Amino acid sequence: MQVTAPKALDAPHRSTGLFGPEYRTASLGILLVVTLIAFEGMSVGVVMPAIADELDALDLYGLSFSAFLIASLFMNVVAGLWSDRRGYPVPFLAGVVLFVIGMALAGAATTAGMFLAARAVQGLGAGASIVALYVMIARVYAVDVRPKAFASVSAAWVVPAMVGPSVAGFVGQHWGWRYVFYGIIPLVIPALVMLVPALRKGSAAEAAEADAPQPGTGPRSRPVAMTLAATCTAGGAGLLLHGVDRLHRDLVPGSLETAAGLALLLWGLYRLLPPRALRFARGLPTTIVMRGFFSASFFGVNAFIPLALQEVKSFDTTSAGVALTTGALGWSAGAYIQSKGSGHAHLRIRLGAAGVATGIVLCLLSVLPGVTGWIAVPAWIVAGFGMGFGLTTVSVTAMKQSPVHEQGANSAALSVSDQLGSALSIGIGGALVNVIGHSSSQIATGFLVISCLMGVIAVTGSVLAGRTR
Repeated sequence: MQVTAPKALDAPHRSTGLFGPEYRTASLGILLVVTLIAFEGMSVGVVMPAIADELDALDLYGLSFSAFLIASLFMNVVAGLWSDRRGYPVPFLAGVVLFVIGMALAGAATTAGMFLAARAVQGLGAGASIVALYVMIARVYAVDVRPKAFASVSAAWVVPAMVGPSVAGFVGQHWGWRYVFYGIIPLVIPALVMLVPALRKGSAAEAAEADAPQPGTGPRSRPVAMTLAATCTAGGAGLLLHGVDRLHRDLVPGSLETAAGLALLLWGLYRLLPPRALRFARGLPTTIVMRGFFSASFFGVNAFIPLALQEVKSFDTTSAGVALTTGALGWSAGAYIQSKGSGHAHLRIRLGAAGVATGIVLCLLSVLPGVTGWIAVPAWIVAGFGMGFGLTTVSVTAMKQSPVHEQGANSAALSVSDQLGSALSIGIGGALVNVIGHSSSQIATGFLVISCLMGVIAVTGSVLAGRTR
């Protein structure tokens, strides 16, 4: 996928700034949409133990996260191609509608299956909306304003990451988990109202701009091939996780399902990622894959911290959210320090991965007898710092290593690596919890096993960091 902008919009332009009269409503609308999606993503983990308890869905704990991520991965690719060729208004509106429908379905869910389907619908909506917003920025904003717009989108994740878990914990504890989903829906309306001018401008530009650059023609810009690859990647990941979860109940069918899912997944990834990425070739291929290592190790533990603290250490929902909030604080600090420093990128990536591994090792102590669960707070600050320091470096390095005409495709590949890493690690973690058991002591054991596995992934990423040069 390659995000392009009409030549006319690249002409010199005296802008009024990101929040000047020309862009104010569009900027506020974009920030509100991103904030709502980020809040949902950062908050759901805190209330998942309560959801699993009420819907008898602990067996689907990991898959509830993975369904969102896999669906979002698929729509990232499809909506990017759609936006390149037909403009951003329709995929954006479709994404917002799907996101709202998914939130409503999740809030109204009465069965585990209904909630799982709602999470997938949310993922489709979030994936389409975010990609379309990036294209909107490239097409609506003047060249000198775009960097500020992209920076503001990144900043819009900070506040939800810091306050989202605590707010969701408070809402879930006092009003019920359903209102964590219902509460976001009314806020979508003002965001859409503010974005109406930008959406109209996008529609008019697509109809009027005859000299707009054509979408890329490389192997990762062909719509049919890339849609098929995205389908195989998402479908293969889902089949793989479902098969892994069946292994302890039905060994032969589960093994066949796992093997088929892995084959589809590898076939799709071979076409979505840069050449030789699956072989960890030096430079850009390994840099792209490193994004997956970071996300897998961090979020593979992050998703189970509320479950472990509530079930093993008897934390309430609000208190369990505090640990996730502190991780966001560490992440912000790491990203800030990374932006001010200098040095070899591969050493920064290695240091970041080592920080994540250290935080994971400290965090696993939180479920041991005689150890306070509050140790998860400083532990997750350390892990969050490693993510902010290392993951930001990965993104910057990938763009530096990318030819200009492949930056869009490689941005999409980073997203695929990120979401797939998280989806697989959380899904496999959920399968481990199901195999080990759901009692308090068994969940503690499951958390220890998950933490050790994700720690190994983080250490492996630290070793592979040298190949990003």
